[in-house]
Parts: sequence; structure tokens; C-alpha cells
Amino acid sequence: MLPEEIRRLLSPRQIQSIVEANARICIWHGAVRSGKTIASLIAFLAAVAAAPPRGLIIITGRTLDTIGRNIMEPLVDQALFGPLSRLIRWTPGASTAVIMGRTVHLIGANDRRSEGKIRGATVCLAYIDEASLLPKDFFRQMLARLSIAGARLLATTNPDNPGHWLKREFLQREGELDLRSWHFTLDDNPSLDPAYVRALKAEYVGLWYRRFIQGQWTQSEGSIYDMFDVERHVVRDLPRIDRWLCDAIDYGTVNPYSDVLIGLGVDRRLYVVSEYRHDSRLARRQLTDAEYSQARRRWLAAVPHPGSNVLGVQPEWTIVDPSASSYIEQLHRDGVTGVSQADNAVLDGIRTVSSLFAAGRLVVHESAVGLIDELPGYAWDDAAAEAGRDEPLKENDHSCDALRYGIRTTEALWRPYIPTHLEVAA
Repeated sequence: MLPEEIRRLLSPRQIQSIVEANARICIWHGAVRSGKTIASLIAFLAAVAAAPPRGLIIITGRTLDTIGRNIMEPLVDQALFGPLSRLIRWTPGASTAVIMGRTVHLIGANDRRSEGKIRGATVCLAYIDEASLLPKDFFRQMLARLSIAGARLLATTNPDNPGHWLKREFLQREGELDLRSWHFTLDDNPSLDPAYVRALKAEYVGLWYRRFIQGQWTQSEGSIYDMFDVERHVVRDLPRIDRWLCDAIDYGTVNPYSDVLIGLGVDRRLYVVSEYRHDSRLARRQLTDAEYSQARRRWLAAVPHPGSNVLGVQPEWTIVDPSASSYIEQLHRDGVTGVSQADNAVLDGIRTVSSLFAAGRLVVHESAVGLIDELPGYAWDDAAAEAGRDEPLKENDHSCDALRYGIRTTEALWRPYIPTHLEVAA
């Protein structure tokens, strides 16, 4: 039974999941910030106390950093776990912790090769953070390692594509397997401030709203930026630009080369101020790395500062398609400072751009015609969705990719100034 002081802090759904978490596989899934992690961690601590004496105890996630942030930091937080937190010894960055006197191994699993980390191991208890983001081979290997009588696996996840292996091969087979699962919504977390809930609901749109707010396993389909509206998001006049954050490049030789210039306006909006684009098929001429570098320099030198007669912009960063290694080298040779490989986390980038468009915090100048032409047709790949993967259709996406690179990679610079929910929440 749960102590009364803990019960008072939990929702009925959280309590139910903790009490019922006695199957070989237990999965908490649903909306972000819905209380599923706290419930699963309480169940995990109870499982550690009752774990078989033989075998390893493992906590796994995508990386050691995410394990530390999502799992270990909450566990050692006395405000969350009170006296129980004193039974946990952990140093940030360490690959082991001690919980209730048991050594617990912390293992990152971010690619298919990760399953080799646990081959040959005998595991009595495993906790998996964000299971849908882990490789299927690792998940299956972990189940194979749970060979001791009474061994168990506890996992959390946000929803994904309904064709995802975790949904199809496990959650949908709950009646066939020794598996229990619990679906959570925002209403299942009694600790959330109502203003925060309103803000969170405003920050997610479309596919992300259905998954991360409503907790649905929803298929990606149709237009990716269905909130983009030329009347709302394309402007003729620009405000003063307080920071020239970056120019962001999707590199192409046969395919179009696209470079978008992104600035932070005095009105706390992000602006695509200008775009340089070369389509070798239309121009009937391919450019070399050196020619692209020269064209980029000439373009930036001619960009006007809004509201003045000043020409020429030097962005803080030049964000480049990570696959364009030879072009990155050319930029370095030409003395370009602040060159950085783009963060190519596709879904995270799309979600961030979507939220900014929905909140009216990302605006495009009318001169960026390549980007404006691409945005309405930027769509999910139906074939990939049917196979359980969320992927954009790789057609006419070059300026969209450049935009995603720039927004995602410079987020730490603009995030303090751009409250994405304000306009929607008003």
C-alpha cells in the first residue's frame, strides 16, 4: 500500500498504475507532463526494493544525459520523493547509481548497435525512459535478458505513429502478453498549474497536439505546416532586426541550394529576412563549393538593414547541412566565422517551426519566394507513415530544410525572447 502522504499528491490514475504494476512488462504512455513518469518511478522504487537478489538492475534511455535529466534528477529531488531520495546516490554523468543499496547501471541506447551493450547480461529489473525512441533491437534484447524468475521491465513513452513497433507489437497485444499499460492525459497530473496547461496546449499544434496533449497514437498525414498562411505569415515590411542569428544552408549541386537568413526582430518575432537560392536545373549550370561561397558572400553583402540605408549583414552563425562536409571546409578556407553543422533532428525541428508559425512568432519576408513556394506543399510521406515512421516527403523541401536547420540549431539564442504560446493563448 502507498503511504497516505504520497497518495494525497497523486491522481487516481497514477495510484491505479502503481498498484497494478505487477506484470512482466509495464508501460506508461500518453500526453507530455501527464504524471506518467512520476507514477512509473514510484513503481520502479517499489520494484527495486522487491527485486530478485541476482541479476543486474538497469535504467536506460537515449543517452546518459537524458537519463540524468528525465530519471535521476527527479529521483534525487527531495521535493518529489521526500525521504526516499536519501536512499539514492548518484553523480551527474556517472554510468552507475546506488538505489536502496543496489547498484543500478545507466545505459544509453541511441542506435541499433546499442543492443550489444547488454548482450550476455542477466537482468532482474529494467526501467526504460521514452521507449518509442529506442531501437527495437535494444528493446527486444532487454526482454531476452530478463531471464530470472520475477524479472520485470518498466517503461514510459509519449505516443508515436500507430504503426510504430512498440504500439503494434506490444501495446496492441496486451491481452496476449504478460503486459499491463496505462494511458495518461494532462488531467491525470494534479500538480500542474492551470496557466501552464493552457500554455502547453497552445505550444503544440496539429500532429503534435494530438500526440503530446491528447495522448493519441496518431498517424502523420497531409501538410506538415498546415497552420502556415500567406496572409498571416508573409510580410512586405520588416521591423528593426536586433540580432542576425544565422544564415542556414541546405546544400545541393543537382538539387537546389537554399540559404535563408534568420533574424530576431525588435517585436520578439523571428524573421526570414532574405533567401539565396540556386537551382542548377533551372539555371542549367552547377556551381562549385567555391562559387557557392562567393555567391553567399555577395548576397549577404547586399541585404539591407530594415529601416535604414545600411547594406550588408554578418550573421552570428552559419548553419550548414551536416552532410555537406566539403562545403563546410570551403567556408572555413574562405574565412567564414561561426560555421556550424546543423542539428538535423527532423521531428524536433519540424515541431519547433510548427509551434512558432502557430503562435505567430515566425514570419517570412516576401522576397524569400523559394521558401514561400515550398511551405504549403511540405507534406508527410504516406508510405513511411504506413510503415510506422514519421518522415517528410523528400520533394521540394530544400528551403524548408534550411529553415528547420536554422531555427532548431539556434534555439538557445532566441528561445529566451520568443514565448511561442503568447499569441495563441491570448
